[in-house]
Amino acid sequence: MADTSRAVPRRPAHDRRSMLLFGGVYGAVVASAVLAALTEYGRYSRADRRYDAAWLLVTALASALAHGYAHYIADRGPRRRGQALRALADEWPLVVAMLPSVLILAGAGWGWWPTRSVEYSAFSFNIVLLFTLGLFSARSAGRRWTFAVATGMGDALIGVIVVVANAVIK
Repeated sequence: MADTSRAVPRRPAHDRRSMLLFGGVYGAVVASAVLAALTEYGRYSRADRRYDAAWLLVTALASALAHGYAHYIADRGPRRRGQALRALADEWPLVVAMLPSVLILAGAGWGWWPTRSVEYSAFSFNIVLLFTLGLFSARSAGRRWTFAVATGMGDALIGVIVVVANAVIK
């Protein structure tokens, strides 16, 4: 029988719920930050909004690739076939959390709604998403409603900070 006392301890795998919540929060914050950076110069044409939507989508995919790769590298256990692809695929919540902002910008670019100040709709959506994810995570962990609402408000505050920082920096 092999001596397992010297085996390298493996980092516990993340469960699906924690990965969903982490990816959602991370994606909403990144979407807001990139949105703030892209809309800094006051360009409001349809083409500009489509351009911004495309860059936000590229950022979502690049962030997911970078984060998945970092997880793969950080896992110091033995390598298994397909492990790198699974690490990348596990980042889907980050991309999904950024897609509403992409669609809001793209919709303005396609003429579905006015292009001026559409970023504030995306910011608002991301703040509501952050609140919802915080509330859901606390409730699913068995916390009371008051604690869950406070957690949601704390998560939403991150989004508000990005919006305020955007306003101050402009």
